[in-house]
Amino acid sequence: MRIAIIDADLIGRKRHRFPNLVCMKLSGFYKEQNCDVCLKTDYNGLRDFDKVFISKVFTDTLVPEEVLELPNVTYGGTGFFYDKAPKLSDEVEHHMPDYHLYDEWVYEQLAAGGKRCEYTYYLDYSIGFLTRGCFRKCSFCVNQNYDRVYVHSALSEFLDPERKKICLLDDNFLGCDAWREMLTELKETGKPFQFKQGLDERLLTEEKCEVLFSGKYDGDFIFAFDNVADAKLIEAKMKLARRFTNRVLKFYCFTGFDRADKWDDEFWRQDIFDLFIRIEILMRHKCLPYVMRFNRYVESPYRGMYINIARWCNQPSFFKKKSLREFADLNGKDSACYKYLSDFEEKFPEVAYFYDLKFERSSKDGVQEIKDC
Repeated sequence: MRIAIIDADLIGRKRHRFPNLVCMKLSGFYKEQNCDVCLKTDYNGLRDFDKVFISKVFTDTLVPEEVLELPNVTYGGTGFFYDKAPKLSDEVEHHMPDYHLYDEWVYEQLAAGGKRCEYTYYLDYSIGFLTRGCFRKCSFCVNQNYDRVYVHSALSEFLDPERKKICLLDDNFLGCDAWREMLTELKETGKPFQFKQGLDERLLTEEKCEVLFSGKYDGDFIFAFDNVADAKLIEAKMKLARRFTNRVLKFYCFTGFDRADKWDDEFWRQDIFDLFIRIEILMRHKCLPYVMRFNRYVESPYRGMYINIARWCNQPSFFKKKSLREFADLNGKDSACYKYLSDFEEKFPEVAYFYDLKFERSSKDGVQEIKDC
């Protein structure tokens, strides 16, 4: 059979820096059945194939409706169905990914002037899930169908010995009872590994810190600080982590989501102040925020604040050296950034305190606080 595999996000988004794991598993399975498999990077000529599989991760990636109606097309993924996405068959789900599916496309990008580092996940990483599930049931998260974290697959299912690194996509790895055994196996490979979706800081213990931070970790350790109500617990865990590592700790800071579902002016104001409080706490403990905005932030009367706080935080070279006020000054007094911050400060003068926070100064204080404790 002739099989076309389409990564819809590859077609529909300007930047694509991560392969679609489902697409690679489908390719691996059908190539093993001696099918002629190709990665299709457009929607032309799909009737010429016996089967066409389309997958997408992001809900805002557009796919033409007429394509989805073709009789030889099967489509799936959270981008289409969110938490109602149909599962893959076990034989596909647990198949070794075809890590060469994207080769031709990657080489085209490199030949056109792309930097190799931008395609490292296509070229250097074994990718998969050791565990699935999460018990948190956060209202903004796709993982609504689980009550626990469970072992999903063996490392051998997706580990390519020829690839230098390992990337895990687990939802809440530290919530699994078998975390120690799996971390030990990862360390025994001798390969650098990372948890790209982040880890649950609230679940850290001395034992977990000792094992996790002694591993050959790839890049920054990433956690999440999504709710200011968790501040006391998160701060305690940061102090615990700092007893075991001086490595960069980065925290996803989710913002722009109203858990009370009111979406009024008071929510938007308080949400921005809550974000600043989290940023200040992270500064004190020499940790970096990475601001992630819920898509409804565009409805906020303070939309520009969300954009510029994210621009400041998500560029560590600026965040580590400049206060938010200094960052706005760099953009110039005629810039939209400067205007957004000025208008917000005029309306809420108390925000000035947060505008003048600096990572260098705050993190030094935080390190001293940790030593004292």
